[in-house]
Amino acid sequence: MTFFFETYGCQMNTAESAALAEILRERGWSAAEKGEDADLVLLNTCSVRETAEKRVLGRLAQYAALKKKKEARAFTLVVAGCMAQRLGGKLREEYRAVDYVMGTGARSVFPQILEAAERGGREALPDPAGVEPAFVFSSFHLEKGQFRSFVPIMHGCNNFCSYCIVPYVRGREISRSPSSILEEIRRLSEKGVREICLLGQNVNTYRWEEGGGVLDFPGLLELVAGALKETSVRWVRFLSANPRDFSPRAIRAMADNPVFCRHLHLCVQHGSDAVLRAMNRNYTRESYLALVREIREAMPGISLSTDILVGFPGETEEDVRLTLDLMEEVKFLYAYMYHYNPREGTAAFALPGRIDDKVKRERLGRVIALQKKHTKELLKNRIGEQETVLIEGISRKNADELITRTERDEMVAVPGDASLIGSFARATLSSLRGNTFRAERLEFL
Repeated sequence: MTFFFETYGCQMNTAESAALAEILRERGWSAAEKGEDADLVLLNTCSVRETAEKRVLGRLAQYAALKKKKEARAFTLVVAGCMAQRLGGKLREEYRAVDYVMGTGARSVFPQILEAAERGGREALPDPAGVEPAFVFSSFHLEKGQFRSFVPIMHGCNNFCSYCIVPYVRGREISRSPSSILEEIRRLSEKGVREICLLGQNVNTYRWEEGGGVLDFPGLLELVAGALKETSVRWVRFLSANPRDFSPRAIRAMADNPVFCRHLHLCVQHGSDAVLRAMNRNYTRESYLALVREIREAMPGISLSTDILVGFPGETEEDVRLTLDLMEEVKFLYAYMYHYNPREGTAAFALPGRIDDKVKRERLGRVIALQKKHTKELLKNRIGEQETVLIEGISRKNADELITRTERDEMVAVPGDASLIGSFARATLSSLRGNTFRAERLEFL
């Protein structure tokens, strides 16, 4: 039997889709090239933005129409992830073609869904939409054929930022046992994986209590660094890090262990204390800037990226100026920039002072323009330097070129063939094309 997945949203969804695909392969299923050819279609959904949900609803309408065609093959349609958690059985009420709704807390029923699909029906399975949420970590998240892998270390979020729906669809924070994390890393090393990314909605608050002792995030970083000696894994990244919870010990753990890449995604969201308070971010502009200074002092040359949200209810021109000033001071390598869209179910949905869409777009345009300027300046200043790169794949624009990545999360195109994918090499950054460096050749380590 065959399956086809469509994954929307964050890296956690990507990791969870890989884990579900592994379960299918262990049962003898194989991947189909498109949904029309599959016996099971699963949409792993996102609820962070309304646009993501609209895309899923559009795809559900297409699959519903496909099911109605007389010549279409029978297939099982599953909606999983955050949107499934948020809407539950309402999805099946509106889209009768949906066979199962499997929220983030109901993944334990997935084997039962597969059993029903293998029997050609669903009648033997209670509706997973009614299952009491009880999140369980998967044991393995490697995508087939990949040499980079996500390793979830925690799930959920306790922060309740006023604009964010994640705590409502992912639930409270749950940390994964260190023994399970290390076992997955061991298995990944056996598969020849070269880079891992420790994953969580807020990795900094990782906490595991056992036998009267407590392992926190800095302790986990040190544990992982020790476990990776003499393995195939050479680079480690982690997402996402909340500035409020980033401790000096975590900085030292990164600085003392070169396995941790010299790049950090540190979400700031805004440069105004008034807006940060309204967002319930629980840190200030100055505390964020002080953290940046501490990180750069411990790890000179580290690159930083961030998220920036403009147009939040009540935002003033002065607030926008403060955000632009913060960007000028930090100079992020890149940023994910977007304007606020009301999300029903969040605290910010009821806030007064909503900003006109035209104003939001204009403010966002200024933020984007400044970030483009900083990105270009930072990359231009790197030309001529030599860097270790991990060869990721073939360039989509030129079949004779490889795409590689530095530990600072910069892209480098260089001549080469597919046999080199998954290897580390040294490259001299000779020129720049857009935001991608070019190198003339690779020197292998």
